[in-house]
Amino acid sequence: MRKSTIDLSKAVSPLLAIFFALLFGGAAIYLLGFNPLAAYASLAKGSVGSIKAVTETIVKAVPLIFTGLGFAVAKRCGMINIGAEGQLYMGGLFATAVGVYWDFLPPGIHLLAALAAGVVGGGMWGALAGWFKVRFGASEIITTIMLNYIASLFISFLVTGPMKEPKGEFPQSSQIAHTAQLPRILPGTRLHLGFIVALLALAFFYYFLWKTASGYEMRVVGMNPEAARYAGMNTAKSSLLAMFMAGGFSGLAGATEILGVQFRLFQNFSPGYGFDGIAVALLGRNTPIGIFLSGLLFGMLRAGANMMQMLAKVPVSVISIMQAFVILFVVGRSFFETRKSRVNILESESESDLEAEVGEGDRV
Repeated sequence: MRKSTIDLSKAVSPLLAIFFALLFGGAAIYLLGFNPLAAYASLAKGSVGSIKAVTETIVKAVPLIFTGLGFAVAKRCGMINIGAEGQLYMGGLFATAVGVYWDFLPPGIHLLAALAAGVVGGGMWGALAGWFKVRFGASEIITTIMLNYIASLFISFLVTGPMKEPKGEFPQSSQIAHTAQLPRILPGTRLHLGFIVALLALAFFYYFLWKTASGYEMRVVGMNPEAARYAGMNTAKSSLLAMFMAGGFSGLAGATEILGVQFRLFQNFSPGYGFDGIAVALLGRNTPIGIFLSGLLFGMLRAGANMMQMLAKVPVSVISIMQAFVILFVVGRSFFETRKSRVNILESESESDLEAEVGEGDRV
């Protein structure tokens, strides 16, 4: 009975976080002088009001799913990956390089090579933070944040210099070859094959973590590193693998955004997908289904923001406020759950000590 109650609580708490985020978001819209009901109606129209709106929601959700996985796989190994944004940029850079300069490859191979390059680029950037953690004990939170800035500035340097489009006036690369572009799934829309890749990534995330020995070791390291070492597990290897996979997932976010939407590299091509992915993972409780659903939710918010601004005149920045409320309520809930579990542990230990003392007194 207790386990089912806990499972029900875990399922309900994200819904409560969404509810309160919408409630407080509506209050913020009202305080700004707008009609919350009209704002949410226009938001729904822009995100699910038509086939094209739904496809735009999915297009916005694809990179969020990847970056959510990038945070979740590291968290499962006990690490906090704040560097999905930088890993996304490096994945986009590598995918662009292959898409532009490897145009001698045949169509199918060229696309696969560009996607693989995105995984490698993001994975190497993530593994670098993991190496700093394993080798020097550096906090991965600090190193991943610093690497975000380095990646962003490196992209700015490349698109204004070595990779700048020949005879171009704008800071951007040449357009990637058609053989490296992700095909459209639904004609007349921007829905591309990256959505299928995201579904495969979710399936791989589940299979690797819950069906393989390496995934099991990674989860054990995340739950109790000392116990993992005592059991003979290589915690350093698990940490490096987790950060490489985290970077690889985030790199796929950049690769699919370039290969399926933008078709060229330029400065700040990500509107913050790497940071929003943290909220996606937290709301989805680092589970495949949860990340998928929360990714769609945040995709709805991004897809409907412009329509909300056009019809209800509500600034797009309100969406950021709503996302902040989601993070606040999810993190707050996790904080109270952690505190409650610690209190329960202390109470159980106190009861055990009391029973031991009573038993010893009876023997005397």
